[in-house]
Amino acid sequence: IDLIKREPERYRVESISARSNAAALGKIAREVGARHAVVADPAAYGELKSTLSGSRIEAAAGEEALIEAAQRPADWVMASISGSVGLKPTMAAIERGATVALANKECLVCAGSLFMRRAASTGATVLPVDSEHNAVFQALASGHRADLRRAILTASGGPFRTWSKEAIKAATPEQALRHPNWSMGPKVTIDSATLMNKGLELIEAHHLFALKSDEIDVLVHPQSVVHGLVEFRDGSVVAQLGSPDMRIPIAHCLAWPRRINGPAARLDLAKVRELTFEAPDLDRFPALALARRAMESGGAAPTVLNAADEVAVAEFLAGRIGFTAIAALVEATLDAAARRNLLGEPTSIDAAMGVDHIARSLAKD
Repeated sequence: IDLIKREPERYRVESISARSNAAALGKIAREVGARHAVVADPAAYGELKSTLSGSRIEAAAGEEALIEAAQRPADWVMASISGSVGLKPTMAAIERGATVALANKECLVCAGSLFMRRAASTGATVLPVDSEHNAVFQALASGHRADLRRAILTASGGPFRTWSKEAIKAATPEQALRHPNWSMGPKVTIDSATLMNKGLELIEAHHLFALKSDEIDVLVHPQSVVHGLVEFRDGSVVAQLGSPDMRIPIAHCLAWPRRINGPAARLDLAKVRELTFEAPDLDRFPALALARRAMESGGAAPTVLNAADEVAVAEFLAGRIGFTAIAALVEATLDAAARRNLLGEPTSIDAAMGVDHIARSLAKD
């Protein structure tokens, strides 16, 4: 929104959505001159309609309205609905061949093969908004895909990077929500603390760039300045650097294949002074290994992984399970799904949602 406000002559907003905050949605819709606004929670429809009264901005609510918003005649769609609820609206944009800036992990984690096949079939363009995947995307421009040896995603390490295994086991939700570098929602912040977020990003990279498991690595980089690297077969390593500000990758996708002026703080390496890297500790952070296992298993394993993780994080935030129980619950759910032969490849979004629903039930059980 900040970027669009700075370029009023370049962009026109067709539609904008939110989950339930009708007052904030209505305010933003007026500020950017949107034609259409959708609140996902039907109970908030009355407030949205009242907020937009006299503005000529259409108001709508509910899941079907989100899908309809994605089908409206916009050239570029930011898919940033968190969770599996973002699958259908994003696929609706893909089906009409739009350019989709993807900030929703679940589209690729839950139905990555299907999603990318449909994008190729409809001529849709998928642009990665996650800072790590956007970094790899930018670095790949310096060579040919056939010459790629591996892509490397960086991780901050989260708030428990230097903690002992015993201390991590006793971590509270309040401690886990104190991310050192990024300001994010609670689910992503907890996933960053467990390194599950990086595991989900492995799966995303696998689908976005058609990479095999041995072509994707993770490096812990506490300063969050180097966001991703690409190594080519001649030994060259190309990295993308920038301040930890999501307006940088968003601006790249918003203007692609061109560039626009960005308001993010300029990177001053002399002030940063030191960039450090270390291998992730899979003993203290087993979620990353679980995610790689799910990626290598393929089929619906990543769908189950994601669903179980959403349940586990919610239970942790509610104080019903401990921090290290998040990965344990995800692993137990994957094992239970395998015993029930639920890990076959989903052939449709509805099938993926069905697996998601069953996996949530297994996790809760």
